[in-house]
Amino acid sequence: MAAVLSGHDVTVTSGGVALRGLLGIPSDARGVVLFAHGSGSGRLSSRNNFVARSLQDAGLATLLIDLLTEDEERADARTGHLRFDIEFLATRLEAATEWLKQSPDTASLKIGYFGASTGAAAALVAAAEMPDRVHAVVSRGGRPDLAGDSLAKVEAPTLLIVGSRDVPVIPLNEDAFAQLRCEKKLEIVPGASHLFEEAGTLEVVARLAASWFDKYLRGAD
Repeated sequence: MAAVLSGHDVTVTSGGVALRGLLGIPSDARGVVLFAHGSGSGRLSSRNNFVARSLQDAGLATLLIDLLTEDEERADARTGHLRFDIEFLATRLEAATEWLKQSPDTASLKIGYFGASTGAAAALVAAAEMPDRVHAVVSRGGRPDLAGDSLAKVEAPTLLIVGSRDVPVIPLNEDAFAQLRCEKKLEIVPGASHLFEEAGTLEVVARLAASWFDKYLRGAD
């Protein structure tokens, strides 16, 4: 288990807006994973924090960030208009990516994205826009189909993880998978529903993600 040398609150600025994040850096980190949270979620997501701790144990730095401000979250809770604005969320991710490249603690590390729900689509759009910055993408119970035309432009190796009981989302992932032109893999976790709440299923996600990122984020950028 890697010792986490840094686990603290950070602030990322995007278009004059301050976004809150949690940065964790283990000793001898081999890469850094930026989390793109899904609908109505953020840096305090228990599931993504579980995965983040597993990635840190595997020697990967993590940045969990709120893609919406508190005011935006309150407005979105009423209307739902921002959580499905994939281009908007991708812009926020791109700002966080540049922050990682400018921070002395992470500037030399290769960057990967871990996206959940609509955050997975934003991750793929941002990856397509920043092929020199993003080296791997993992989607957990995501909606990669919402990335649209960006799917064919993604160059980063991409892993799509879906639960076998997440019946409506499986074909959406299969369709998105077919449109990807990068190195890719689709994993269906037996017995898992959309939120991977079943015993042991989130551990499977964490292991799959750690293996994928370890393969593609090794070495300095």
